[in-house]
Amino acid sequence: MNELTPTADQLALAHVVLDIEKAASLVGWDHAPSLYALVHTATLLEQPDLPEELKDALRQEWDGTDTHLSAIIQEDFQGEDLEEMLAHLAWPPSVVGAALSLERVIVPPEVEAQAPEDPDEALAFISNHPKATDVRITAGALRSGETWSALRARTFDSDDKVGQGSQLVPGLTDALLASLS
Repeated sequence: MNELTPTADQLALAHVVLDIEKAASLVGWDHAPSLYALVHTATLLEQPDLPEELKDALRQEWDGTDTHLSAIIQEDFQGEDLEEMLAHLAWPPSVVGAALSLERVIVPPEVEAQAPEDPDEALAFISNHPKATDVRITAGALRSGETWSALRARTFDSDDKVGQGSQLVPGLTDALLASLS
């Protein structure tokens, strides 16, 4: 997939990932990871048991295309192993994609190389290092293989400073893709 000529599905995914990231920024930092089911908005609007006020809200955000996606929050995770959780997920066929928003501490590669081998000591070393940076990662994937991610650093916490692309966090998007297969 070429980011210079994105497909309609990838554009829809990029849009919903950025919507999730902006919503997370309104909640603020130090929030538990959040998992989302991605569903075509048109499919949601066809649900007879969906409350009318929710349908009205969906229509306001909907661009009228069949590819437009809506994010349905699943749950926040407190202290759970995300990789383990993603490995055991199963989505119904109506869910065309999944997204995850989480915060991590990153350091330059040379600092990571200096970290102790013990996982608890390494976490303390990295978290307390002066070059550590808090980031919020929002990643999404579709069953059709498209991926998109957005990354915001706490030190540059502004909507116009959010990095995005299909290959920002390949390990996370691969895990989301695997949860969809």
